[in-house]
Amino acid sequence: MLSLPIPSTTPSCSSPPSSPLLKRRRPAKLDIPAASFAFTISPAPAPSPAMDAVVEVEGRGFYVFCKRGRRLHMEDRYSAAVDIHGEPKQAFFGIFDGHGGTKASEFAAHNLEKNVLDEVVRRDESDIEEAVKHGYLNTDSEFLKEDFHGGSCCVTALIRNGNLVVSNVGDCRAVISRGGVAEALTSDHKPSREDERDRIETQGGYVDVCRGVWRIQGSLAVSRGIGDRNLKQWVIAEPETKVLKIEPMHDLLILASDGLWEKVSNQEAVDIARPFCVGNDRQQPLLACKKLVDLSVSRGSLDDISVMIIKLQNYV
Repeated sequence: MLSLPIPSTTPSCSSPPSSPLLKRRRPAKLDIPAASFAFTISPAPAPSPAMDAVVEVEGRGFYVFCKRGRRLHMEDRYSAAVDIHGEPKQAFFGIFDGHGGTKASEFAAHNLEKNVLDEVVRRDESDIEEAVKHGYLNTDSEFLKEDFHGGSCCVTALIRNGNLVVSNVGDCRAVISRGGVAEALTSDHKPSREDERDRIETQGGYVDVCRGVWRIQGSLAVSRGIGDRNLKQWVIAEPETKVLKIEPMHDLLILASDGLWEKVSNQEAVDIARPFCVGNDRQQPLLACKKLVDLSVSRGSLDDISVMIIKLQNYV
């Protein structure tokens, strides 16, 4: 997601002439200071893995490849924890796509796992969705207490007691392979979603097409996330969560930022990745991640792109 400085007046955004949505009543615009959305690019810090143009990670059962887009800094982050509490079949993974800087994605990558797990251990197993929700909300609340700007989309996968718990805010996505058939486990949170648009407008927000993209208050192109304090009334941090039991047919899980999904379909991603991950003695999941990133770039992506592949057979 590209974060652009917002001019001193609200940009002119409207639905295409042919759009039936012209009939929707247009809520009154709110006067939000333009400076709230302007972010200053500081001099580049010393190189670090998170800032490098390319990041490659080969972990125990998980693989990550990230490539910086046209920005000065990589705004994507990832997190991975295996053998949680000494249990080899418990793990937590996440992809975080920042906008307006790196602070929110860094904060979420460092804190969301702990906050979710703290809630999980305090609750009954049947209350897992509520635990994850409070983990996300607590992370958002903690971030908003800091003097930081920006926000982050998130997609996470908690593996616990043979179950896969996938949650998201924003447009990072999780796709599972069921024996080669792709299934999205998350639904992107965008203002173009009718239920999200209705929620925002009910709360007094304004949603319309700006430069060909649905945006909130003429600014943000996602409707949920960590941070975004000046849009917090509408850009909520409550995740949508799906829980399923990991079965033998579940061979891999792909978590990725929208830099991939804007150019590569769910089934394409599985078709490309699966031969490198399943059914042969020379598996190369990291190469699969790289091929997905390269495909998105070849199709014109200028965004940061992060792809994580998790081999689910380790957790059956």
